[in-house]
Amino acid sequence: MAKQAKAKAAKKKTPAKRPAKPRAAAKVTPASGHERPAKRRVAVAMPLDLELDPYEMFPGELVSLLDFVRFAVSRFAEAGVVFAHGTTDPIAEAVFLIGEALHLHPDQFEMFATARVTDHEAVGILHLIEQRITTRLPAAYLVNKIYMRGVPFYVDERVIVPRSYIGELLDSHFDGGETSLIGDPEAVARVLDLCTGSGCLAILAARSFPNAAVDAVDLSEDALAVATRNVADHHLGDRLSLHHGDLFAPLLQDARYDLIITNPPYVDADGMANLPAECRAEPAMAFDGGDDGLDIIRRILAEAKDHLTPDGGLLCEVGRCRPAIEQDFPHLPLLWLDSEDSEGEVFWIAAADL
Repeated sequence: MAKQAKAKAAKKKTPAKRPAKPRAAAKVTPASGHERPAKRRVAVAMPLDLELDPYEMFPGELVSLLDFVRFAVSRFAEAGVVFAHGTTDPIAEAVFLIGEALHLHPDQFEMFATARVTDHEAVGILHLIEQRITTRLPAAYLVNKIYMRGVPFYVDERVIVPRSYIGELLDSHFDGGETSLIGDPEAVARVLDLCTGSGCLAILAARSFPNAAVDAVDLSEDALAVATRNVADHHLGDRLSLHHGDLFAPLLQDARYDLIITNPPYVDADGMANLPAECRAEPAMAFDGGDDGLDIIRRILAEAKDHLTPDGGLLCEVGRCRPAIEQDFPHLPLLWLDSEDSEGEVFWIAAADL
């Protein structure tokens, strides 16, 4: 009450001399005499618009790489994005896309996680996030790259996005150690990769077995065009040969291999009918395994022995087909292998047991 009384008294004494509003401007001018940068204040000055495009971010709202990861994760969750192409969750997907936008290898992300992003870089990151949601294309297609075991490979819509567990198993079960399924990796002379797609598993096999000649086969000429590029990128043209054809058909009849690896089509009819949008963007022939998913796997099991050395073996990825395989082939002593992210989706069988 006392303050109100004083205020009224002041008005009576000086009715024509109100305090000038321009004095408030002095609050935004620092002692140095230079104007304060307005960049971080733009968002406060703008009116709230409930119809605002979520990608038209105000300057300064997202600063670090982690800020953009958080934003991407929230947008992916809101949009119901599916993760089935080398990343298994929204955080890994966001880290992959942001790293590619900034030309960072996945192993470098943690080092720069709190680093500031430039305005120009932010535009590129937000564009990729928007594309991932609006197009429903796999992230690997948006940046034409995927990593397997830390190794980069080129991919595009002509080929399925690689996400096989075999690369990890080559490191963990074929290294010549106590739990290895083979002897000395340097003694492996010939390797065959069936349904090679982008050629990534054939290339990883060439890296795991440095003295081996590798043959890789695919029925898709488009896929082999992508594989050709990857073989050249990894300078393996002298050791890795690509063949166009149906499984073993394009190979020499007397060719024998110490190891056959394959990640064939194994999605059954129900699975094909319910593929998410991201998977429908990939070549259907890379998924379609027939009514029960085993059409190609049955043929491989029937013919593999004729193309293996006596001490060789078959490493085959089958997804969730294990129950169907065990029902169809109860006599085969299949060894089911686990990886960090899978359980019983890849089997090994020695040539002698086929």
